[in-house]
Amino acid sequence: MLILLIALGVNLFLWDMRTASCYGLDSIININANPVFSLLIYPGAKQPHCFYSMDHSDRTMLGDKALQSHGGEKPHIWSSLEGGPRIDIGKQIFCNRSLNMRNIVAIGFDMDYTLAQYKPETFESLAYEGTVRKLVYDLGYPQELLEWTFDWKYMVRGLVLDKKRGNILKMDRHKYVKVAYHGFRELSKEDKVGTYGNTFIRDSFDEPDYALIDTLFSLAEAYLFAQLVDLRDNNPGKVPEGADYPRMYKDVRAAVDLCHRDGTLKQVVAKDPKRYINEDTSIVPMLKMLRNSGRLTFLVTNSLWDYTNIVMNFLCASHKLEGGITCKFDWLQYFDYSCSAKPGFFLEDNRANIFEVEPESGMLLNTDNGTPMPQVGSTSPKMLPKGLNKRYRVFQGGSVGHLHKLLSIESSTQVLYVGDHIYGDILRSKKVLGWRTMLVVPELEREVELLWELRDTRKVGLHVEYDVKLRY
Repeated sequence: MLILLIALGVNLFLWDMRTASCYGLDSIININANPVFSLLIYPGAKQPHCFYSMDHSDRTMLGDKALQSHGGEKPHIWSSLEGGPRIDIGKQIFCNRSLNMRNIVAIGFDMDYTLAQYKPETFESLAYEGTVRKLVYDLGYPQELLEWTFDWKYMVRGLVLDKKRGNILKMDRHKYVKVAYHGFRELSKEDKVGTYGNTFIRDSFDEPDYALIDTLFSLAEAYLFAQLVDLRDNNPGKVPEGADYPRMYKDVRAAVDLCHRDGTLKQVVAKDPKRYINEDTSIVPMLKMLRNSGRLTFLVTNSLWDYTNIVMNFLCASHKLEGGITCKFDWLQYFDYSCSAKPGFFLEDNRANIFEVEPESGMLLNTDNGTPMPQVGSTSPKMLPKGLNKRYRVFQGGSVGHLHKLLSIESSTQVLYVGDHIYGDILRSKKVLGWRTMLVVPELEREVELLWELRDTRKVGLHVEYDVKLRY
């Protein structure tokens, strides 16, 4: 799993927690920029080297802690001081600001596309097909849409949809449009410059006229929007009357929301998680390693308890040889706190009540700001399965204030949160709450590997370019 950490919206880290952590969580004191970034800067520029700092006392303490936590046996690679095989460049650490893990008391995770990595070839296609059916049967679009197919490799996150013009844009960091498509037709340079060209008053590229493809969930709807743009251009009589580009985008969004609200997607995934979610046998060892280090762990997700339990049980449970799952709630032992409350959970003015969830029945129980309280009538919660500690608690609703209270968090900077949504998970939790944040970006893994593979070629080109600049 490739992970990108962001602090203050600009500080970048790439971290594979299950391999980079083989040096010990407390040993990662200062993590500086990886040398791969020197490939992107002109020769002669000063570049700090990637390193891990650990003094003798740290090494002794970590060794004792590792042996104690493993009953005197040699620990696994991720908690061993000896390190292990060389980490692939696509999974190494990249950053421009140090992160002192000694200051981190609690580490939280989102579930969808963070711990649970969905298979794009099956899950995104499922989302696409469900959205098409909603457009046809609920919103009056032609039956021929049912014959359309989805190419999940065609788009990536970071693109921008121009809802007014039916265009898809790829921009640089300065908001200059580098590539523009109308549906699936690339705009000429003249058309691109004429529409988005050099002007003193630049477009903000924000809502309501634009939409950002900022989650993996957005890829299918963006692809479908491009298909509808081509349909309207080539056969305007086939789309519903009055359906211009903004209306078609609105209809696609409505269809996507219908799929999520009526359970179309999650019911199918719940019946066969293995078909739609990647199995990752490193998740449980990673969570154990975090907890053995003395840190608290929590889960905050958009999904409600019933679906969360199915997905987390699939990811964390022990599997029989024939593929069955041997337990039902064992995954709770890896978290101190689990809550279904996003995205309102991160809002500053959130005053939502917090309810405790009874795991076996899914019943919501009243609480006093997270503190258990007597329930009226015969609604007392059932006991958790034997062997599970009651301190592993499940909640729905509430806010970050409840989380800090339940976990005894004294400062927001003691929390590290891992998510996949750059705005909903990362920027909001960083700017509003002051948490340290980590963004999962699997798309960058291959890109970083290619940069490394082509490093010699790039260095030659950069040296030539730099030499030319010096001469002229």
